[in-house]
Amino acid sequence: MSQGTAAGDAAPATMRAVVVTRPGGLEALEIKDVPVPMRKPGWVRIQMKAFGVNESEITTRKGESDAEVTYPRVPGIEGVGVVDETDEDSGLRPGQQVATMMGNMGRSYDGSYAQYVTVPAAQVIPFETSLPWEVVGALPEMFQTAYGSLTTGLDLKAGQTLLIRGGTSTVGLSAATIAKDLGATVLSTTRSPGRAGELRAAGVDHPLVDDGTLTDQVRALLPDGVDAALELVGCSALADTLRTVRRHGTVCFTGALAGQWTIPDFTPFMIPSGVRLTSYAGEASDLPADVFAHQLHAIAGGRLKVPVAKVYHGLEQVRDAQADLESGATPGKHVVVLDD
Repeated sequence: MSQGTAAGDAAPATMRAVVVTRPGGLEALEIKDVPVPMRKPGWVRIQMKAFGVNESEITTRKGESDAEVTYPRVPGIEGVGVVDETDEDSGLRPGQQVATMMGNMGRSYDGSYAQYVTVPAAQVIPFETSLPWEVVGALPEMFQTAYGSLTTGLDLKAGQTLLIRGGTSTVGLSAATIAKDLGATVLSTTRSPGRAGELRAAGVDHPLVDDGTLTDQVRALLPDGVDAALELVGCSALADTLRTVRRHGTVCFTGALAGQWTIPDFTPFMIPSGVRLTSYAGEASDLPADVFAHQLHAIAGGRLKVPVAKVYHGLEQVRDAQADLESGATPGKHVVVLDD
């Protein structure tokens, strides 16, 4: 077993963290002084610099997650920061910029709503960038989900057409920018006509107003249907989304913004003949370091846009961030920066 390497300044014995002792409302998010987590072999301790706030963390706070989530718990399924301590043979070094996400972080073990977090080395993505932490902090889960859905889920290619259902969500906006970077033509939806401009700003070629039925709108533009569709609204919209896709095209089910994850009395014959249906629920390993680096360069060069809704400073503003996310009033990613 290799010895660990640590940053020059030793981590303190305690840190500040947001802890959910028991499920509840926003008041359940309590800032506490807790021990800095000890690093296990094969794990990496990261000093957090920023993290995105996600719907799943609200679910954890409310006690609506599955049984793997136990309390007390520090929430947070993603974050960016610098390596504080790692194994010598990990390929990482103290002080290195890294991102981490998923892997039950913030669910079965403590997550990123803290000054330090420990995670398995396999879910750490190193990077180098001069972009501010508030920008990089918006990316890990959002880009991993969008990129994995488009590549692993849909195998999207340049010149193809893509429908994104749930387009003004953070994953939807991110998927649009990545799909355009891949060379696709993008159709994307919003339930509000006033938000079509947000889709155009993300590079969407054809913003569509979703009134529950999209088939006629899509077929008016593309009589044979789209090559691929990314379903983010959920099972309530899935049957209609399947009808927008050409024969031998693919629908990838990734999210359920409307809250419906199952279909009562499902029959495979609801899938149109020749249309393929798959799903995506990936991990950090689905966003390779070189792909993340490409995206960071594209952002720095102005070619990719990051849909940041609002930036919050310090753990004291986590309650505000979750409240704003729940309200749905501001589209994009809500990011908390831990100022030095």
